[in-house]
Amino acid sequence: MSERERTDTNLDLDFDFFDSPTTEAPPRDVEQRRRGPRLPTRPPGRPGPAVLRLGALILGAIVLAAVLVFWVNSCREDQRRAEYRDYMAAVAEVAGSSQQVGRELNTRITTPGVRLNDLQGQLNGLAEEQEQLTRRAEELQPPGPLREQQEELVESLRLRVSGLSGLTRAFDDIAEAEDPQAAGRLLAVPAERLVASDVVYEDLFQAPAQAALDREDVGGVDVPESDFVQGSDLASASAWTLIVERLTRSPTRGGPRGNMIAGVRAQPEGTRLSPTEENTVEASDQLAFEVLVENSGTSQETQVRVNLNIQQTPQPIRKQATIDLINPGQTRSVVFSDLAPSFGILTTVQVNVEPVPGESRTDNNTAEYSVIFTLP
Repeated sequence: MSERERTDTNLDLDFDFFDSPTTEAPPRDVEQRRRGPRLPTRPPGRPGPAVLRLGALILGAIVLAAVLVFWVNSCREDQRRAEYRDYMAAVAEVAGSSQQVGRELNTRITTPGVRLNDLQGQLNGLAEEQEQLTRRAEELQPPGPLREQQEELVESLRLRVSGLSGLTRAFDDIAEAEDPQAAGRLLAVPAERLVASDVVYEDLFQAPAQAALDREDVGGVDVPESDFVQGSDLASASAWTLIVERLTRSPTRGGPRGNMIAGVRAQPEGTRLSPTEENTVEASDQLAFEVLVENSGTSQETQVRVNLNIQQTPQPIRKQATIDLINPGQTRSVVFSDLAPSFGILTTVQVNVEPVPGESRTDNNTAEYSVIFTLP
């Protein structure tokens, strides 16, 4: 092959290569039709409606959950408070009834003219009533933080049962009391249990229960009081000796009987009124007259009535109070309050202790005081 023929052949190959068909890019409108319609674009930073709805649902769920939590906690708090309130209400019923038994005991012992045989049956009934109250207390279901205090509550009531039962048995033993002092010592032993019941109730139940309520932040719930022994006179052998003498001896036996007015004090200042001079007394809303009564005889006296009379016009002020028990040589007081006297006028304040059976001297049962009431 000649040089010229080789050159032509190469030229033909080169020409064929450059003349081969090539793929061209489709027009822009054809490409858009293939991809489908173009979605609209949002400005950057602005969520769409679906995102907003989802956020609103999440926020609503959070708020609802918070409300539900608050409501559940509130219900639990109300339920907890109700548990304490219901328990203390039940305690109040038992403790109040037990306190009433103590008042009945005091009334029976201090009733003028009561005899030993009558008192024995009455004490037995009071002991049975107290036993029933103790069983009711044992059935109470306290909240957890008050379980120890509940045990002390029951213990205090058991002491009252023991004391009353002991008094009943002791009275059976002294029915024919020839030695009142020995009988007094015998009665003082169960009486001490009654005094101890008040100590246990106050120191081991009432105060700790109140402290527990404060720790648990339980407001509006009060721990009830319960005082069984109405006077300290029932805690000593000497007082019981006098009780035995009064219950077993005739009222006409023994020495002279009677009470006297030992003085009057104007409260709250404590100023002692003079029976011979004019007295100036400030009539504040706290004004009260404390009347001192002394047993001037040799016998124990009970249910002693004391009267106050402020002789003013147009409406005198008259009040009465009672001393349940007063021993020979003892001075006890009664307080008359809630007074509304007239101002600036000389007034007579009269006090009187009513005579007891067999009292021969009564000139010292009454005292009068000239008083001018002034504005505070």
